[in-house]
Amino acid sequence: MVKEEEKRNILSILVDNEPGVLSRIAGLFSGRGFNIESLCVAETTDPLISRITQVMDFTGIAFVQREMALIKVRAKPEHRAEILRMVDIFRSRVIDVSSKYYIVEITGDEDKVSAFLNLLNPMGIKEIARTGAIALAREKK
Repeated sequence: MVKEEEKRNILSILVDNEPGVLSRIAGLFSGRGFNIESLCVAETTDPLISRITQVMDFTGIAFVQREMALIKVRAKPEHRAEILRMVDIFRSRVIDVSSKYYIVEITGDEDKVSAFLNLLNPMGIKEIARTGAIALAREKK
């Protein structure tokens, strides 16, 4: 049985950092009937260049992939210690605390982030912001 993640392609491209480039690239895919599950765009070390993660095919190439998520989870007094244990086990971190909620940051592969969300779900997740996959090809040894 093939895992769903193995069927997907993760793509990456360097583009000019100027207005309209992202919409033109996304339009190329949608115009050909391809679905874009996630799309991450950020400036590189060169402010004139952005990296759009979804356009260079990493199939057959060794690469490193990560997602990041911010999760606002209900922090009832009886669940706080358990939430903090999960945060520690998953090597994530609490980045904001209020009287009713924790905001937790987690970084890892899709399976790790999904497993963490599944464990937090019974506590009461109020809100999630999730990046989707970002990736870089590994250097040859």
